[in-house]
Amino acid sequence: MQMNPHVPDIEEGIPLPKNATDALPELSAREELDGIAHTLTDLCEMTGTTLQVDLSDVEEGKKIAKDIIQNPKTRPNYNALRDSTKAVLAGMVAKYDFEVVEDLVQLKNFVVNALLDEYNNASESKTRIQALSKLGEVDGVDAFKKRTETTHIIKPIEEVEKELLSVLEGIEYKVVEEKEVTNG
Repeated sequence: MQMNPHVPDIEEGIPLPKNATDALPELSAREELDGIAHTLTDLCEMTGTTLQVDLSDVEEGKKIAKDIIQNPKTRPNYNALRDSTKAVLAGMVAKYDFEVVEDLVQLKNFVVNALLDEYNNASESKTRIQALSKLGEVDGVDAFKKRTETTHIIKPIEEVEKELLSVLEGIEYKVVEEKEVTNG
């Protein structure tokens, strides 16, 4: 039997989804928007066209982005949006995430550099020690991080009973006399 190179081998007995929507995995709003943006980019490249974005796309994108920021569980109806609005929104979301990551990295670098500068230029040893202490607390350095370990031991009930009986047998009991106190 000769195989057709354009038709894949199909295994029998594997149920197929009812439709394309059932075949897709659950996506977050961000993942869905990323997929839409990649699809739009690919379609524009394949057809040699460009998306024409106007002011209404930008305004609509800002409104949706604001809604998503205020309520992260918001799920926009992407099907109701124009492709140009989807592209603007995807760009805003990507830029916002990137800037937050970049800003946090830059802020951490600034703090570390300022502490190193303080250490190098401090005239008193107290100030140098404080700068080193703060540097040791920086995430990734963790020179002074306190760690707590907890070990959970699971034992059979018979062994636990045996240990408890052993402890109880080791307890010394002492009878204390009661004295009656009279006010006289």
